[in-house]
Amino acid sequence: MKLIGIVGTNSKKSTNRNLLVYMQKHFADKAEIELVEIKDLPLFNKPADKKIPESVLEIAQKIEAADGVIIATPEYDHAVPAALMNVLAWLSYGITPLLSKPVMITGASYGQLGSSRAQAQLRQILDAPELKANVMPGSEFLLPHSLQAFDGDNNLIDLETVQKLDALFDDFRLFVKIAEKLSNAQDLLHKEAQDFDWEKL
Repeated sequence: MKLIGIVGTNSKKSTNRNLLVYMQKHFADKAEIELVEIKDLPLFNKPADKKIPESVLEIAQKIEAADGVIIATPEYDHAVPAALMNVLAWLSYGITPLLSKPVMITGASYGQLGSSRAQAQLRQILDAPELKANVMPGSEFLLPHSLQAFDGDNNLIDLETVQKLDALFDDFRLFVKIAEKLSNAQDLLHKEAQDFDWEKL
C-alpha cells in the first residue's frame, strides 16, 4: 500500500513531522509512506492565468498515484495552520487530487488537546465541494504533550498511545481497501468537482 503523509506545517521543527516520521518507520512492513513537505509552496492568490505552480502539481500527482493520504495537523489559534490551508486551496483550484481519496487525520500538540479542534476544522475543509476527500470516520489520532511523547530515537514512549495508533492504522488500511470498491459515482463526482465554480452560483 502506497500512502502520502502531508506534514501540515511550515515549521522547521514540528512534533507533527516527528509523528509522521515515526509512522513511516513503524508501519514500514504494512505500507510505504512518503512524506510531503508544504513549507516552500507559494501563497495561494488565485492567479489570473489560472496556472498552478509546478510544486503544487508535483504534490497533486503524488496524491493521485497514492492509495491514501495521512495529514498531520498542528493547532494554531483553535484552527489548522495557514500553511495547510494554503496547500488545500491550491489542491482545490482546477484540480481534484483529493476527490474520494481516503484520508486519515492525525495531529500532535504541546498541550492536552492534541489538535482536536484543528482536526475537526480539517474534516470540514476536506468535505468542501472542490475537495471532497473521503475522510475515515471516527479516526482522529490525538497526540497531546507531544514534546514529551518521543524518546531520543523518535519512538513513541507510551505503550497505550502506540496501541491506539496501531489499531487506527489497521482500520485505515481496511478503509482504503473498502474505498477502492466504492467507485460507482467516481466519474460523476469528478465532473461535479471540475465544473464547480463559486463565481457562477
